[in-house]
Amino acid sequence: MAGVWGTCRSRAGADEPVPAGGAVHGGSVTMTSERGSVMVRHDRQPAAQQGTPRLQPLGQKAWAAARGRYEGSLAQAFVMQLKAIDFTDQVILLGAGLLVSLLPFLILLAAFASSRVDDDIALRLGLDRRASGIVAHLLTSAPASLNVATATSLLFVAAGTLAVASSLQQIYEKVFRQDHRGARGLYRLLIWLVVLCLVVVFESLIGRPVRNVFAGAGLVELVTFAIWAPFFWWTMHFLLAGRVPWRRLLPSAILTGAFYVGLGVFSKFYFSSTIISDSRTYGTIGAVFGILTWFVAIGAVIILGAVGGVVWEDRKSNRP
Repeated sequence: MAGVWGTCRSRAGADEPVPAGGAVHGGSVTMTSERGSVMVRHDRQPAAQQGTPRLQPLGQKAWAAARGRYEGSLAQAFVMQLKAIDFTDQVILLGAGLLVSLLPFLILLAAFASSRVDDDIALRLGLDRRASGIVAHLLTSAPASLNVATATSLLFVAAGTLAVASSLQQIYEKVFRQDHRGARGLYRLLIWLVVLCLVVVFESLIGRPVRNVFAGAGLVELVTFAIWAPFFWWTMHFLLAGRVPWRRLLPSAILTGAFYVGLGVFSKFYFSSTIISDSRTYGTIGAVFGILTWFVAIGAVIILGAVGGVVWEDRKSNRP
């Protein structure tokens, strides 16, 4: 009968009247009867699910806002430029080339000059006494005598060092969008290598006394920047055969010098413990892993500095 009412029991335990043929608002009738009780199940969403639809639009708006700021920004241009030159591959190859070619070349030259290259490496890595001893034990060499084996080794490492210089030249050509000159620029690689050795010797002669004076810890970073920023500036202009104006290269040189100084500061806190730990695990040869990391970091400094300067100059030239 249409007028018959049943009794429903909610989850809270309260009796609620339900029409025999009707539905209950806020719940679902599972059984109806003209005489008896009707069980009603109230479907309710958990509190966490009720709040989720409100939070999703806020997250989407924040993501859209961040994406809007990133698109067309200086950061996006910087990342796109790094992708264009295969940053990761170039850094690894350049760092490995420095380790297997430039380092042995400097060791041979130091042996002929009766000098110690391990002191210079320890100085640039900011190593403490214990880590310096490990590197010294790894790179200890007696004064070299010229023979067939030594001459052959010198030729091979010199050729490898020229390959590293050529790799650096090609990186700069990609960054500054210049065509590769091929063998026409070979003499530039030889000159650059000689100047690099002179700069390394000059920094060693200047850096040691500066570290011993009062407040040398901060002054040495200024000296490092004053030496290497002009060198990188000249390197880019010389390896590019003067095809890029000095003024356009200046931001890249400043950034590269600043990153190189930053690497020196970072090295003081990182490489000593790393070299000591690796030597415990792998023996003295474990110091090579720390030196390799340092050379890879140098490659990253060179590329990041060059790319950062180019992106900055492009953005500045495109301003209205």
